Amino acid sequence: MLLRPCAFILPAILFAAPLTAQTAPQKRLIQADAAKIIGPHSKTPLMTVGAGRANEGLRADWQQQLSTVQQEIGFKYLRFHGLLHDDMGVYTEDAKGNPSYNFQYIDPLYDALLANHIRPFVELSFMPAKLATGTNTVFWWKANITPPKDMAKWNGLIRALIEHWRERYGEEEITQWYYEVWNEPDLSVFWSGTHQQYFDLYRNTAETIKAVCAKCRVGGPASAGNAIEPEWLAFIAANHVPADFLSTHVYGVKSGAFDADGHTGTILESSPNAIIERVRNSRSLIDNSATPKLELHYTEWSTSYTPTDPIHDQYISAAFILEKLRGTSPLAQSMSYWTFTDIFEENGPRFTPFHGGFGLINYQGIRKPSFFAYRFLSQLGADDIATNDQQSWITKSADGSVQALFWNYTPVAPPDNESDQIFYKREQPARSTAPTTLKIAGMQDGSYEMNIYRTGYKQNDAYTAWLHMGSPNQLTRQQVASLQTAASGAPIETRTITIRNGAFEHEFEMHENDTVLVTLKKQ
Repeated sequence: MLLRPCAFILPAILFAAPLTAQTAPQKRLIQADAAKIIGPHSKTPLMTVGAGRANEGLRADWQQQLSTVQQEIGFKYLRFHGLLHDDMGVYTEDAKGNPSYNFQYIDPLYDALLANHIRPFVELSFMPAKLATGTNTVFWWKANITPPKDMAKWNGLIRALIEHWRERYGEEEITQWYYEVWNEPDLSVFWSGTHQQYFDLYRNTAETIKAVCAKCRVGGPASAGNAIEPEWLAFIAANHVPADFLSTHVYGVKSGAFDADGHTGTILESSPNAIIERVRNSRSLIDNSATPKLELHYTEWSTSYTPTDPIHDQYISAAFILEKLRGTSPLAQSMSYWTFTDIFEENGPRFTPFHGGFGLINYQGIRKPSFFAYRFLSQLGADDIATNDQQSWITKSADGSVQALFWNYTPVAPPDNESDQIFYKREQPARSTAPTTLKIAGMQDGSYEMNIYRTGYKQNDAYTAWLHMGSPNQLTRQQVASLQTAASGAPIETRTITIRNGAFEHEFEMHENDTVLVTLKKQ
């Protein structure tokens, strides 16, 4: 969870101003040239995604939703909390204090990940009770946040874990994983020790991992804010501690606080600066450190750091996601959206199908607009082509097919007397904006299949459809089917077109926070 978002200012023309009776929207023109490849398309957006905790991954519905996400999107890595928590049965001690290790819950979970073509971004947390110095916990599932009582025993656990994975999956496989030490040790709710105690934990963990698997990639500090980043960078440099990446978190929240019980209100940071400048600052810290070659991984990010924020369910999230990923992709190796599913129990089980949960998919497997932001991204081609519009990503495939993803991001913040929990719980009708003309030059002449996909207000917008049902607390099978149909992701238009003289042109009606994907598949 993160406290302070920020970012650099994009050109003001990209953000729609309020319309008045005297002003009419000017048409938006997106121009691209398919003959001008400017580089490979970014791998950052689809690199990593998050989930709640390891034990939830043993559920059949969790694994089914992961399968859906992988079939329709295809992330490379998955990160979650609680791998070492007692509900995974990893560690205990006998009456004489001798450690005993057990990986029978971890094994089927990791087997399921790899079967779904997604690798672990391993978060080494939280403390097994028998190894802990205290009883301080966080969350409904009582994650122990205290340092180890015996660093040698902690090192023994880490060594046994890496050796087990090497034996089960092979060294070639586990060197392709990432190993992150703890979660947000800069917040007292997640780490009861001092910063120095965390640095000691990090050094012991990193050195133990490298002793077993020299090529395994380890990093930290998995921080909530950027204050600890320079401390950690200075520590690893001064003490020659192994590190392959810096990890940290960011959320688009203007005000609020840690929300373990879901009772604290949050407010969206509507500034165009949100998220992007935070990532830029981290990149700058690394570049100007003694270890400038470290990778940068944002292992949590989203509109809001609480699973009780209805903006997660709203259509506005799709354009927000694309806007921020477009701005951060040149800066970070991954931006791990928190999370892929609403099966998430930090606050305990939820009692309604839409409750502001983090997920791209809700309990019943209904796809949210945020899901489609990522599904649209997954349909882009291998190479970026030149475009004049920063609220777009236009790509080309090796066979000459072209894909154009564009959006209208218009921040909609709650009024001063309301929080997200009040404002975004309501229906949010979208105003019309300037029509958008898409012109693509430099294409190969010939026949193409054109598909147009959308998400926005009442377009692949399951939350608004649920509100129109009367917001039932429990869904019947018929209601689930209806919402699945309302958010099927099917193209709104499919037809064959002919490109002549290398030129494509089409005009699109647009509304605030609409997202549009156009695919032109060479026949």
